[in-house]
Amino acid sequence: MNVVDSSAWLSYFAGDKNAGSFAKAIELVAELLVPSITIAEVFKSILRQRDEESAIQAIAHMQQANVAVLDSGLAVDAACFGIEYKLPLADSIIYATARKYGAVLWTQDTDFKGLEGVKFYPK
Repeated sequence: MNVVDSSAWLSYFAGDKNAGSFAKAIELVAELLVPSITIAEVFKSILRQRDEESAIQAIAHMQQANVAVLDSGLAVDAACFGIEYKLPLADSIIYATARKYGAVLWTQDTDFKGLEGVKFYPK
């Protein structure tokens, strides 16, 4: 199982230098888990940078995978990871989701660098 964080999704959609690194995880939809917070972050970023149609197309692609909804148990786990690893709220939810499902977290976000179960690609 794979979880791709928001920065990696945005890299993939932009086709930047790390896009190919994240394509493997993103295009294997049967093994892809998308935290609902990631959908919100990606939609917001693309809406701000481009337009609503582009943002809708991006999240439609994301929703082809299994979407993990934030429930109270996951929220508590996220809070604990946030404190333990000094992660921002969205990052702590993404990390907690990956840990809950035993998934590999694919990212280029330095907040995750060195954490267990993370494949980090520098920008």
